[in-house]
Amino acid sequence: MKEYHISKHNSFYTIGLSYKKADAKVRGDFSLDPIAMERLLVQAKAQEIDGLLVTSTCNRTELHGFAQHPFQLIKILCDNTEGTLEEFQEVAYVYKNNEAIAHLFRVGTGLDSQILGDFEIISQLKQSFNRSKKLDIANPFIERLCNSVIQASKRIKNETEISSGATSVAFASVQYILKEVPNISEKNILLFGTGKIGRNTCENLIKHTKNPHITLINRTKDKAERIAGKFNLTVKDHGDLQAEIRKSDVLVVATGAQLPTISKELIYTKKPLLVLDLSIPKNVSDDIATLDNVTVIHLDQLSRMTDDTLERRKQFIPQAEIIIDEVMSDFTQWLETRKFAPVIKALKRKLKTMKEEELDYQSKKSSDFDPEQADIISNRIIQKITKQFANHLKETDIDADNSLELIQKVFQLEVEPQ
Repeated sequence: MKEYHISKHNSFYTIGLSYKKADAKVRGDFSLDPIAMERLLVQAKAQEIDGLLVTSTCNRTELHGFAQHPFQLIKILCDNTEGTLEEFQEVAYVYKNNEAIAHLFRVGTGLDSQILGDFEIISQLKQSFNRSKKLDIANPFIERLCNSVIQASKRIKNETEISSGATSVAFASVQYILKEVPNISEKNILLFGTGKIGRNTCENLIKHTKNPHITLINRTKDKAERIAGKFNLTVKDHGDLQAEIRKSDVLVVATGAQLPTISKELIYTKKPLLVLDLSIPKNVSDDIATLDNVTVIHLDQLSRMTDDTLERRKQFIPQAEIIIDEVMSDFTQWLETRKFAPVIKALKRKLKTMKEEELDYQSKKSSDFDPEQADIISNRIIQKITKQFANHLKETDIDADNSLELIQKVFQLEVEPQ
């Protein structure tokens, strides 16, 4: 990537792991909260990594950035998570340059999501870029790549029906509840955690169950009250969690904590209790599944549910891939222009020097010489000449490297290193 004048390093890498090979426990080991992401970026910057994105969702953790070797990025990830190098090697993937770019396009456009067409990742990608930008570790390549992925995502949403029908983790959880719990409108539902997935689940519960008996609990009560006020729901204190679980028929856990928030000791029930854990890492302790009358369903099980909506979405994959190819082609063309930008700048400097020498000569030679008018005209000519060269270099049927060499030789250019 050095030849594109975007990084001191030769290659752009994606390293990471996802639901495809890593189970919920391993994904939990490698998950990063916002504080850990910032810490990771600061460490990377100290190691002179000059462009890096970090994304960590319930389905995947990935680093996209420039490095001398992918192990640099792998070590930084392991340094800032509970994951080990051995775990990473068993389930991870490493992509380089064009493969890494193509992978990020598929992830950001929902084609690589655990539920096809789930576009939650794009908001994560925007947050990731803003975080890197704030810490001054987002170079022009990273910025342009993120904007291109966002553009492709918008086009796919608008021009295809790959996200038609409300299929997401939140929706899948409600579909499961509707299918498995008889008379759901009369049951007591407790939602613990009001993050993004929790809020989306809450909206889907209200919309599809017609249930007025939904209670919210969050560690920060005022956050739960804001959401409850919107939907006219009941809010209880965090200290009431055990008592509320005892009353519940369905418990939805979406707390986003790094350790289990629902332990075996919290649950005592003589009636059937369905527990849905929508968190990575798992927020429901594994041993809860051994209790009588308790069924525990994790995010991964919900995501494997296929229905007619998902099957219908698959037919729009080729259309989405065409859009990705178009936007990627534009990105690649921009990248190629980076290769010859220093030569065009050097050419413009050389032409301006020639112009100034000639204007100085003409001003001494002619008494009625108009320097201002001559400056305007000559600048316009320089602009047209450099644009002509730039357009030539963009042509797909020419050898840009040979053309660059010829331009430098003919004009005797001194190209400044980027």
